[in-house]
Amino acid sequence: MRRMTIAAALAAATTTAAQAADSVRIGFITTLTTPAAVIGRDMQDAVNLAVEHAGGKIAGKPIEVVFEDDGLKPELGRQKAEKLVRQDKVDIVAGFIWSNVLLAARKPVIDAGKFLISTNAGPSELAGKGCHANFFSMRGQNDMVPIALGEVLNRRGVKKLYVMAPNYSAGKDMAAGVEWTFKGEVVGRDFTKWGDDPQLDFSAELAKAKASGADAIFAFYPGRAAAFARQYQQAGIADSVKLYTVYTVDDIALPRLQEAKVDAVLGTELTDYWSPDLKTPENARFVADFRAKYGRTPSNYAAAAYDLIPYVKAAVEQAGGDIGATDKVRTALEKADFASVRGRYQLGPNHFPIDTYYSLDVVAEPSGAWALRTREIALKGELDPYARHCKLTQ
Repeated sequence: MRRMTIAAALAAATTTAAQAADSVRIGFITTLTTPAAVIGRDMQDAVNLAVEHAGGKIAGKPIEVVFEDDGLKPELGRQKAEKLVRQDKVDIVAGFIWSNVLLAARKPVIDAGKFLISTNAGPSELAGKGCHANFFSMRGQNDMVPIALGEVLNRRGVKKLYVMAPNYSAGKDMAAGVEWTFKGEVVGRDFTKWGDDPQLDFSAELAKAKASGADAIFAFYPGRAAAFARQYQQAGIADSVKLYTVYTVDDIALPRLQEAKVDAVLGTELTDYWSPDLKTPENARFVADFRAKYGRTPSNYAAAAYDLIPYVKAAVEQAGGDIGATDKVRTALEKADFASVRGRYQLGPNHFPIDTYYSLDVVAEPSGAWALRTREIALKGELDPYARHCKLTQ
């Protein structure tokens, strides 16, 4: 019986190895449970659409995507990363909404010699001294979107700013980013509890913001926009303390906010590297087909997740079609020569993109639907502040 069990295990391992050799296998870690699953679903749907657009193949080999749920927990994310590289024999581990999950999952992937590609999280630790030759990001380093927003605040004449963000690595990066470029006075900061049991009552912090004399609030609450925006409206400060956000009032949150009649978000402003109205052929196809297939507008999370497939496809095919040719694939990934929804862009020396960032207004369309509309370029082609500390290692 023991011999039969061992034989079965060996047969299963052989089958997995054979499948890996005959396909390009991508492990994708995101959040598919908890209230934050709404973001993970957007990313998952975008990846599946991109696979469909790619004809299901890279260099003639089938694309296999193994989705895993991190449950919003760093330790679980690390366990799923270990499973993907050891059991599923993936060639690439990608995804990641949350910086703390990415940081926890980094070591088992890098130690296994696999490529690690973040489609959202961009912690400062991996942009600076912790950068690595096999780590790539599809999104700018966390600080960059708020750095662009700081420039917008200056243009809008904001003099006093109150900062609110969750107390984890990305929240601290976002706060640092906006303060990097904002020229006025930061009159208060609140870092609230995060994780699988986050703080959802912001009334005390909003009261402090009102009392501080701030003329604007900077907020970063991904996946928690409804709770935060509803209380911002209830606080009765929308006319005197304007709201500016990053990764908060987005295409995922807007339908829910409109349904809940949180009118205070109309006229607010944010910054991002991407918007549904960005005028590139690839973006037009992506947005139209996503809406047709899933019945909703894709988010910025979806846009970066979608780009993953054409990015990997181009790199592997430019490297001669062999995903195992690590050095050649890495060189092609560094060139980033593919048709992105954002248009052409380049990677910095730390493997983070050097993007153009736009200011976006929250508006009511003629149809009545709430949407994001691009106003102007907020920041163009700037390297993140941590890249100078990066000395790539293999």
